Amino acid sequence: MPSRVYMVGIGGIGMSALAQFLKHAGHAVGGSDRDESPTTTLLSQRGIPVVVGHDARNIPDATELLIYSDAVHETNLERVRAREMNIPEISYFEALGAVTKDARTIAVAGTHGKTTTTGMLTQILVKAKKKPTAIVGSVVRDFPGGEGGSNFLAGDLNLFVIEACEYRDHVLKLSPEILVITNIELDHTDYFPDLEAIQETFRKAAARVPEHGALVTNPNDPNIAPILDSVLARIVDYTEESVPRLHLIGEFNRMNARAAKSAARAAFPDIPAERANEALASFRGSWRRFEYHGETPNGALVYDDYAHHPTAIAKTIEAAREKFPDRKIIVAFHPHLYSRTRSLLQEFGKALATADESLVAPIYAAREDPDPSVTNETVAEVTRRYGGASQALDSFDFIRDKLLSYDDRHLIITMGAGDIYKVAEQIAGE
Repeated sequence: MPSRVYMVGIGGIGMSALAQFLKHAGHAVGGSDRDESPTTTLLSQRGIPVVVGHDARNIPDATELLIYSDAVHETNLERVRAREMNIPEISYFEALGAVTKDARTIAVAGTHGKTTTTGMLTQILVKAKKKPTAIVGSVVRDFPGGEGGSNFLAGDLNLFVIEACEYRDHVLKLSPEILVITNIELDHTDYFPDLEAIQETFRKAAARVPEHGALVTNPNDPNIAPILDSVLARIVDYTEESVPRLHLIGEFNRMNARAAKSAARAAFPDIPAERANEALASFRGSWRRFEYHGETPNGALVYDDYAHHPTAIAKTIEAAREKFPDRKIIVAFHPHLYSRTRSLLQEFGKALATADESLVAPIYAAREDPDPSVTNETVAEVTRRYGGASQALDSFDFIRDKLLSYDDRHLIITMGAGDIYKVAEQIAGE
C-alpha cells in the first residue's frame, strides 16, 4: 500500500475505519466527503484531515493512491482529476483486501448480524489478549475512541477482524482464514436478481477458505446448506455453542453471540469458554442497533435501529415486544433503496404489520434513481393489507410531530439505513 493516500467518501462507515487503520499503520491519509457527519468529526479528532465537498483541487499533488467509496461514481470530480494526474484508484473493498491479504484474517459475512457479530468477536479476542485489529461497519461502544466508541480498533497488524459484505461480490476481494456466514437471505436486489445469485457469491467465498481455516455457519439452514458443496475448510456449526445472558435483546443477538464465540475459539482454541462468555456478557453493542435515545416529553421511550430488511424489522419488533410487553410499539420506518423496497414489498408489509403502528417516510434513494412505481404510500398500503395500522408521511418533520404525540404507553423505534436516526435524536431532546 502506498504511503500517501487520498480517500473519496472518507466519511463512510467502512471508509472511515480504513482511514484510521492506514494512519495507525503509518500512512499519510486524508480525504473528502459530501457532508459533515459523526464519522468525519471522529476522523478530524484523530488527526485525519477531511474536506467537506468534492472538488478536483482537493487532491494533494503528492497523492500516490486514491481509494473511493462504492457510493462515489467514476464521474466524481476528484476521481476524474486523479485519472488526469495518473493516480491509481481502487475501491474500498479492494483496499481492504490489499491491507489484510498477508495477515491472519477473520471475516464476518451474512445478510443480518454482521456488525454485532464482528464487534462481539473482537471483544472476545481483546479480553483473551489476542490484540486484534478490527474494522467494523458501525461504531462499537466497547472500542476506545470518542464518547460513543469507534468503528476501528488498533491492534496487531498480523491479525484482523473485519466485517465483509456480499454486495457486488465485495466479500470475494478478501482472503480470510476464517469466514463467518451468519445467515443468507435475498437482499441487494439491484445486484442480485434472486436468492440463487446471492448464494453463488457465498458459495465462492466459502470455497476460497483454505483447508487449514474454518467456515463458521449454520450448516442446517436451508439457505446455507446448498453452498457448502465445495468447502475445503472445517465447518463449525455455531448453533451448537452456548452463550451467557446478554445486554442485547432478542434471539437473533444470541445467535450472533454464538457465531462470535465459535469463530473466536476456531481461531484460538486456547480461549477458555468462560473468558468468551465474560466478553459477551459485558458487550454493550453498537451505534444504531436498538440504541436507546431517551424519552419524549410525553414519556414515550425512544430507540433507533438500523434494520432495513424485512427479517431484521420483524425480529427487532419481536425482541422489543419481548422486552417491553406493556408498551405499544410505534415504528417510524425509512425505506432504503427503491429496488429493495419494490422486490421485498410484501415482506416489508408483513413485517411492519407486526408493530402496533408504523409511519413510513419517503424512500431513501441512496445510489439509485427515483422509481415512481413504488412509494412510501405503497409500503403503507401493503402493510394495511396485512392488518397493520400504517400511514405514509412525506417528511421527517411530519414524522417527528406525529411521534411527539405518543405518551408513556408507547415505545418508539426509528428504523432504517438512512438518516431517520436524526428524528430519534430530535424527539428525545438530544
